[in-house]
Amino acid sequence: MKKQPIGVFDSGLGGLTILNALRRELPQEDLIYFGDTANVPYGSKSKAAVTRFSLAIARFLQQENVKLIIVACNTASAQALAELRKQISVPVMGVIEPGAQKAVQTTRNGRIAVLGTEGTVKSGAYPKAVAKRNKKARVFQQACPLFVPLVEENWGKKPAAGLIAEEYLAPVKKSGADTVILGCTHYPVLKPVIAKILGKNVTLVDSADTLAEAASAFLTARGQAETKGKGRVRVYASDDPKRFKRLAEYLLADRIGAVRLKKLNQ
Repeated sequence: MKKQPIGVFDSGLGGLTILNALRRELPQEDLIYFGDTANVPYGSKSKAAVTRFSLAIARFLQQENVKLIIVACNTASAQALAELRKQISVPVMGVIEPGAQKAVQTTRNGRIAVLGTEGTVKSGAYPKAVAKRNKKARVFQQACPLFVPLVEENWGKKPAAGLIAEEYLAPVKKSGADTVILGCTHYPVLKPVIAKILGKNVTLVDSADTLAEAASAFLTARGQAETKGKGRVRVYASDDPKRFKRLAEYLLADRIGAVRLKKLNQ
């Protein structure tokens, strides 16, 4: 089991932030990343569609003999995790629980804001996860549907990103939250813009590192953590792998090797 890879999937580029965290936390592990570029964004799609996409990807990763599947996408974690755990024999870990845990540990005034896709916000997954850990915490949610296409189009540093962020974040500033969860794996790319608007007194929670630590603890407890050698990374995209590779290497400032095309069987 130690030699088996870890599978990671997201609707597109955003989950690469979690892939990077896993590479830092578990450098000996082989990783398989799947970006569903044919169906991005997930946030505006129905729960049935997101579940269908997620199951198709998880089945592919299962065929690749992974020992753990990490759902890097917040929308898929919110809407499809339960079904994945029912239908997939491999252990499946989502991104929401670690993010909620980190936010509860971080907040000083008990006010937490969540920036997410429409799907994640509608699911109420973050407020539920926070309430499990702190019933007195107040959670404010803000859907930011334009953030994902901004990142996917590599517009994160253009003036439009700042203007859009100002609109989305105005209610967040009024909420008085001192801790803000970046509830989509694409959003850390916009962290400099978000941080500038919200100010120094607001802490941004990026669950990538927290999730990587949770994955490490899970595998170690099961005696499945690889401790030797250097891990390799395989990357798949469901559409336009050349574009995915170009944007991914720009966002990561690192080479990721070949990106293979893999059409989903839905």
